[in-house]
Amino acid sequence: MSTRPTLAAVLIVKNEAENLADCLATLDWVDEIVVLDSGSTDATQAVAQAAGARFFVNDSWPGFGKQRQIAQAHVLSDWVLWIDADERVTPELKGSIEAVLANPSTNSVYSVPRLSWVFGRFIRHCGWYPDRVLRLYPKALTGYNDSLVHEKVIIKKGIKTKKLKGDLLHYTYRDLEHYLVKSAGYAAAWAEQRQQKGKKASLTQGALHAAGCFIKMYILKAGFLDGKQGLLLSQLSAHSTFVKYADLWIKTSTRGPKE
Repeated sequence: MSTRPTLAAVLIVKNEAENLADCLATLDWVDEIVVLDSGSTDATQAVAQAAGARFFVNDSWPGFGKQRQIAQAHVLSDWVLWIDADERVTPELKGSIEAVLANPSTNSVYSVPRLSWVFGRFIRHCGWYPDRVLRLYPKALTGYNDSLVHEKVIIKKGIKTKKLKGDLLHYTYRDLEHYLVKSAGYAAAWAEQRQQKGKKASLTQGALHAAGCFIKMYILKAGFLDGKQGLLLSQLSAHSTFVKYADLWIKTSTRGPKE
């Protein structure tokens, strides 16, 4: 009789003491928890170790993709489940994962439906749900690419993608300031990544993409059904879209005061 493969829950974190305990409480059934920290100054390490996690530090930030690669290199288990500190595994999702491990496939990666809580309600429209993300796979099969931001699991030829049931709850933003800071960080990383590839942008492009973002989220993806939060989120997403193009324009098309 074959034995069940072992499973590691893996997190990359920084200053997540406020979120981490609640996250790890939904992972008390996995065989191993690996936490890779990028230089926390709060109690993140103490919280992680109190939950029995194996804790590592890499404070020379290489970007999201490479940081995930480093974290995966620390995993001892057969399978990897990726989760962020602001996410929670529901009992239904746990059951789906355990069913996979009871009858494992060596050439499949699994996506989970993510349900986000934003500004006081779960967002079920705006194109935000089911927001499937690839999070579960055999460690030996694959891993993340090198992207600075919006990193993805590498899907090689012959790898199948399958869907799990059960939501991954995502408590994404504490407040508006948290949204703006987080969004600005993503915009800067996106612009840097595009600049490295020799890409440029214009403010007109930014305005057009921002308008398209709002129309898609609020109208085509029925964001209006999410009430005031849907309207706010659609407007903020349009703003964030403009900002990333504006940042790329500034980096590639403007000069400093002495140039």
